Order: sequence, then C-alpha cells, then structure tokens
Amino acid sequence: MINKSVIMDDAAIRRALTRIAHEIIERNKGVEDCIIVGIKTRGIYLAQRLVERIELIENVKVPVGELDITFYRDDLQHKSEDAVLQGSQLPDQITGKTVILVDDVLYTGRTVRAALDALIDIGRPRMIQLAVLVDRGHRELPIRPDFVGKNVPTARTEIVDVQLSEVDMMDIVSIRQLL
Repeated sequence: MINKSVIMDDAAIRRALTRIAHEIIERNKGVEDCIIVGIKTRGIYLAQRLVERIELIENVKVPVGELDITFYRDDLQHKSEDAVLQGSQLPDQITGKTVILVDDVLYTGRTVRAALDALIDIGRPRMIQLAVLVDRGHRELPIRPDFVGKNVPTARTEIVDVQLSEVDMMDIVSIRQLL
C-alpha cells in the first residue's frame, strides 16, 4: 500500500466528533435514556470521546459500552481460524434505550449488520442510531448512518486508514491505495 492523502488531521477529527456530539443531543432532545456503544476496536475510543464531549455540553455522563462482533461477522471464515472473542461490555440494560452505535469507517455495511445482530441478542433497544467518523460509500447492505464526521468518496482499491492516539499514538485519517 502507498499513502495517498491525509483526509483528516487531529483538529478535523476533534471538530467532527464535537459536531456529532451536538447532533446526537439535538436529534434525541437531550441524552436521557441514551447509551453510546463503540464497536471494537476504534469505535470504542470514538464512543468514549463522544461521551466526554456530550458531558462537557450537557453536564450529563452518558453510559458507554463496548461491542465485540467477532462471532457475528459473515466473513469470519475468511478472517482467521483463530478468531478471539474479546467480549462485549455494556454499562446497562439496552432494552427500551436509545443505543448510539459508533464505528470509525462505514464501508459495505457488514460490520454494522453484525453489530445490530449482536445488540438484538443482548436486548431490545427502543431505537438504534449509527455514528461513524468516515462514510466511504460502496454499501452492500441497506445501511445508512445517522451521524457522519466526513463523507469521503473512495474507490474500492483504496483503504481508509483511521489512526487514533489510544491505539496508534496519533490522530489521523488517510486514504491508502492498494498496489
């Protein structure tokens, strides 16, 4: 792979998450009965950042959780023979709540479909909303995000690479070209 271009630096990521936090509050008329759930791995860190921003704006701490979708993926046999379930950790019952599902990149929609299946196995939310940092298009399933940091039209031969300081020691989103 070769690095093609940086599409979001740390300031752009910060601004996008602040805007998404405001949109979540607006759409839900506050954050009462909301739970923010990040899809492992980078979705968790984005979810935690959203919770921090919402707390600064509303002075309310929204429960945050982690969702492991490993065994819900439809491509598991292609990924690894030794897939490891890291476990989901939800702070509360999700039944009757508004769950805001958070991920870094929305592409085909298959990761989100797996996350929806995992959530429904855990409980019956009143509503599920989707927040993504980057929507790159190329959907294979009828899934559309409610909150988007940045829409980035891409080719299928490109990869959107999200790096977050909690994992990668820097905040940057770039597009890489497959060779």
